[in-house]
Amino acid sequence: MTVDPVIELEMQCRRAKLASRKLAYTGIAAKNSALENIAADLLSQKETILEANAIDQLEARKIGMAPAMLDRLALTPYTIDLIAADVRSVGGLPDPIGEIFDMRTLSNGLTLGKKRVPLGVIAAIYESRPNVTVDITALCLKAGNAVILRGGKETINSNRALVKIIIGALERAGIDPNVVQFIDNTDRSLVPHLLKMNDRIDLVIPRGGTGLIKFVKENSTIPVVAGGAGVCHTFVDASARIDRAVAIVYNAKVQKPSACNALDTILVHREIAAAFLPKAAAELANTGVELHCDPRSMAILGSQPELKLVSAVDEDWGKEFLALTAAVKVVDSLDEALDHIAAYGDGHSEAIITEDYSNAQRFLNEVDAAAVYVNSSTRFTDGAQFGLGAEVGISTQKMHARGPLGLKEITSYKWLVYGSGQTRP
Repeated sequence: MTVDPVIELEMQCRRAKLASRKLAYTGIAAKNSALENIAADLLSQKETILEANAIDQLEARKIGMAPAMLDRLALTPYTIDLIAADVRSVGGLPDPIGEIFDMRTLSNGLTLGKKRVPLGVIAAIYESRPNVTVDITALCLKAGNAVILRGGKETINSNRALVKIIIGALERAGIDPNVVQFIDNTDRSLVPHLLKMNDRIDLVIPRGGTGLIKFVKENSTIPVVAGGAGVCHTFVDASARIDRAVAIVYNAKVQKPSACNALDTILVHREIAAAFLPKAAAELANTGVELHCDPRSMAILGSQPELKLVSAVDEDWGKEFLALTAAVKVVDSLDEALDHIAAYGDGHSEAIITEDYSNAQRFLNEVDAAAVYVNSSTRFTDGAQFGLGAEVGISTQKMHARGPLGLKEITSYKWLVYGSGQTRP
């Protein structure tokens, strides 16, 4: 007999909630054993994963999926190695659960403190990225949270293969596999039902395009931690070392252009623009980057026919390109750069390249973003790169967590109160 999809979804959420209660006090040895099993099985079953992913890629190309989304969808032997390494990195991190902190004794003799505890059940709704299936599961497991995984239909075969590996790894470690619930049904009409199960789910984390994130925020009765689009700026200050600036801009744009922390807009101080822009543009042209230039940058670069140049339009400012495309604007001052970022940034990752200490400090102090860089590529805004092992997402919100979400960001705490007979007067 076929089970109604909504009823099955409710049953999955119930199973996750029940399983989360035991996982909350499961010891570190069992959790780390499960993580090691997952990492080992990813490597030993690499061909199975790649075969499933190849089916997803073929279907995605048939429907004309955008190149940026195809890039996020694709798995390779190397990326599977990286995913397994991240799982092992999570296993090597200290267990946050059970940490006691902020202990103090009041004048009435009560001793108070906080104990770190899991959130409970986390639902992840995401698109295109099969690595998210593993990253979120690993972090949730280590932090004692059950997880409900709802990936997109474009990754259904990859996710099925990955979840099968995860379930087997959990069982061998003696952990209830119900702590991981995979929504195999890709019908989008189930998502609104999921977002109303606030009695079973403690947090929702959407990862995908602005449409998905907007929908989740507007329809969820469960707390949501989400990132917006990653519109990232790099400001090349007048004092910047040109060779360093060229290398940083190149890396931020080219290393993985489909990532949310990739460079979108280059802001250049007018005093260094004539020296910096031709060198940077020539380097970017080697990989086919198209530059959308304001009038002043076009005046500097327009005489170089080998470059891919387009006159910038208003829509280019504040646009996440997710491709080998970047907007370029010449500004008169640090103040103008700060004003531009305030107007068009979305609070993700912003960078300044400068040798001026005062300007660096102003940038760090005044830019309102989850990650603010001095003399470095914005591509480092990533859980693994920040030493968190992996991430369940990158939050551009300010409550309750910001930036890459690692283990501590998916925990809560409870107050511990030790008395010796006190009563309230």
